[in-house]
Amino acid sequence: MINDSNYSKSAKGIRPAPVAATRRVEPEELSRFEGEGGPEGPEQRIRDQRQPDASTWKEIVARYQKPAFWRGVWQVVNTLVPYAALWYLMYLSLAASWWITTALAILAGGFLVRVFIIFHDCGHGSFFRSRKANDIWGFITGVLTFAPYYHWRWEHALHHASSGDLDRRGTGDIWTLTVQEYLEASHWKRLAYRLSRNPVVLFVVAPLYLFMVKHRLARSQANRRERDSVYWTNLAIFGMAAALSWVFGIKAYLWIQLVIILVAGSAGIWLFYVQHQFEGVYWERRAEWDYTAAALKGSSFYKLPKILQWFSGNIGFHHIHHLSPRIPNYHLEKCHKAEPLFQSVKPVTLFSSLKSFTFHLWDEQHCKLVGYGHLRNLRRQQRKAVLRRPTGMRGIPTSNCQ
Repeated sequence: MINDSNYSKSAKGIRPAPVAATRRVEPEELSRFEGEGGPEGPEQRIRDQRQPDASTWKEIVARYQKPAFWRGVWQVVNTLVPYAALWYLMYLSLAASWWITTALAILAGGFLVRVFIIFHDCGHGSFFRSRKANDIWGFITGVLTFAPYYHWRWEHALHHASSGDLDRRGTGDIWTLTVQEYLEASHWKRLAYRLSRNPVVLFVVAPLYLFMVKHRLARSQANRRERDSVYWTNLAIFGMAAALSWVFGIKAYLWIQLVIILVAGSAGIWLFYVQHQFEGVYWERRAEWDYTAAALKGSSFYKLPKILQWFSGNIGFHHIHHLSPRIPNYHLEKCHKAEPLFQSVKPVTLFSSLKSFTFHLWDEQHCKLVGYGHLRNLRRQQRKAVLRRPTGMRGIPTSNCQ
């Protein structure tokens, strides 16, 4: 493990204030740590800071924010009817082969992702024009996806309000540490962090924990309506599970439900992961955070094959979704194709998204996600810095993203 003692000392040998409170570091102070992929030149930084005028993009997205009743109805039909049909086919297949049942359950997991997108849009009030219709279908699809509607809506709103903000991490996002935070962490915290970012934990264990355990509990900060949402959803899930166990048998039901939740949950967490953990992603401290930049540069345009785009309910157009959550999923592609502003966002393809597996930490100096191998580079840079500078001048700068 890297000897991080020099990184956590200031020039006077005193541990610095929390990162959020540290002063802005001037470019010349980074010369000893520039290394591979060093700071961008001032011209590039100025160009990257240019964001569309708020009045411009608000006028654009307003054209696509109106829900279309029949589009919403058709999406409910072409999602829930096949999903119910697959449950019936799984019931029939039990007499033939559990392998067939499992294959059908995997396919049903794909449809459950699409069910969750309806749930998600209802939570944003964008799926139907009627708030009551959104709340009713949000509760129904929430039961099917094991997610409490009002409680999830509250947490998800916090995610949208803080996405890309380094000082407001921790709600509805993937645990992400900066390089400096990782170096200053205890060995046990580093181990826990590495485990949480392990693909098996992140895409197998985490989905089951999230939908089977975490969503069954209300957070202490939640108000009465959010807490009641958890309790009523739990009661409805219990009733659904009891009825299906009576029809399928408890062993068959538990296996089918486990496979469906695992497939849908793993796919959902992968989509969420790629949407905010990709090359070129935007993160900034609260004082410098910008809503437009966080949407267009902090949320990816995940360009998926058409069949996967259909199953994921166009959520790959995540840059537009974060810019305007009131746009229903069935208008996202149309909005993207119609406006040059959104087409200028570099897409993340299915192949290039695999690189996200290598990203683990946020490097505030160079404004990019890095892997654990980056820590070895820091160790070499630390040794060079020790040789070049007096002992009392071994601090590590925090950020030069501006």
